[in-house]
Amino acid sequence: MKKFFLSALIIIVFGSCATEKGNTSPIATGITEKKANTGEDFSVKISENANAAEISNLLSTFPVFSKKEINEEVSVLKFSLQNYLYAIDAGNKSAKDKQLKGMQKSYRKIQKLRKSLTIDEDNILNRYLVRIKTNVAVIENAVNGNKKQ
Repeated sequence: MKKFFLSALIIIVFGSCATEKGNTSPIATGITEKKANTGEDFSVKISENANAAEISNLLSTFPVFSKKEINEEVSVLKFSLQNYLYAIDAGNKSAKDKQLKGMQKSYRKIQKLRKSLTIDEDNILNRYLVRIKTNVAVIENAVNGNKKQ
């Protein structure tokens, strides 16, 4: 009986962890456009953007890994992501682009370093990185698609 209860508990835990919140719409909400004196600019309301909210949630729940180098690079990635969201919220294109380049650099470095992780840690890290990359891509498409050609 004890074994059955333990098995059922493990199945329930894994089942509940396997389900993720689905993104109801691939289109970002809260996008507005404005013209600046120096050219075309953008503004995205981060507080109303579902993708930005998911990125913030991922940053706050990011796990700690067994390798110090990966944890340090994850900190750099998190810092760049936070500044990226702030730059978008402020409508600062140059800061957004700079932080995006920093995120890409950290992302590539993490991809190289993750080979030293255990399979379980690698899978967890991969899940976080894919979700971050997907949400950033949706935000970038919304910002870039919002500009007039």
